[in-house]
Amino acid sequence: MEWLNYHHLLYFWHVAREGGLTRACAQLMLAPSTVSKQIHELETTLGHPLFEHRGRRLVLTESGRIAYRYAEELFGLGRELQSTLKDRPVGRPMRFAVGVADVVPKLIAQRVLESVQVREGPVRLVCREDKPDRLIAELALHNLDVVLSDSPAPPHVNVRAFSHLLGEYGVTLFASRNLASRLRPGFPASLNSAPMLLPTENTMLRHTLDEWLQTNDLRPIIVGEFEDSALLMAFGQRGAGVFPAPSPIAREVERQYRVVEIGTIRGARERLYAVSVERRIRHPAVAAISHAARAIMDEREPMGRPAIRKSRPRAR
Repeated sequence: MEWLNYHHLLYFWHVAREGGLTRACAQLMLAPSTVSKQIHELETTLGHPLFEHRGRRLVLTESGRIAYRYAEELFGLGRELQSTLKDRPVGRPMRFAVGVADVVPKLIAQRVLESVQVREGPVRLVCREDKPDRLIAELALHNLDVVLSDSPAPPHVNVRAFSHLLGEYGVTLFASRNLASRLRPGFPASLNSAPMLLPTENTMLRHTLDEWLQTNDLRPIIVGEFEDSALLMAFGQRGAGVFPAPSPIAREVERQYRVVEIGTIRGARERLYAVSVERRIRHPAVAAISHAARAIMDEREPMGRPAIRKSRPRAR
């Protein structure tokens, strides 16, 4: 086994942090040739170039950026060790990096993630939003601890990841007060020719809604399609059309966006997954959001208009 030379890593970290060889050498009180040689030996050990020359500047490569993040963590832990042994506790919060797929409703993600700080004490929460494939790639590089998604990790992604089902929830339709007052009588038939806002076709929720509309022979006018659920709700708030949202957060949607529930579609179920590199969940923060998600999904669907069940096509 080849051990990493941490002196070499320290010299690399100084150069990366200072943005150049000259300033780093002044801090280290070493000759540039000495530091350059040590960094070259580190690159040989790791098997990747860490810097590239752009004119007279040294710029980190992709491998260099990964190495720098690890060096920051290592030397940060070293400083904490010194402080702790000197009876100067630093109370360092746990860093929890989460990728939230852009198709996951923001209010659901918020309610699930806020449980971490309640259950685990001081936590520095780092959230990234992107396409599921990109987030799972970041998970493989250990830049993320977990990814929240509406579907399991796709089979075409060449990453060893495990998808943990956190729970299922229903779907409720909402509209502005003026629009809802016209559509609530006779729902769901009133949706025919009504303006409707939907998620884009690459989402599981869109497939669920398309199937429900087709099964119930409903033909609304699709006036907008959105990848961002918050933007979809903002348009719905302005009266642009009927829009869907998760049933467990129905009251929050009504309060935050000043809209009215039209009806709940029972039988239309959405799912929330935690995708991680762990076959069994051991990370304490991931365990906390798993527990919170199940509690949220178990909440009763909101009372109000009679729920509209998803009917099956009649046999011909």
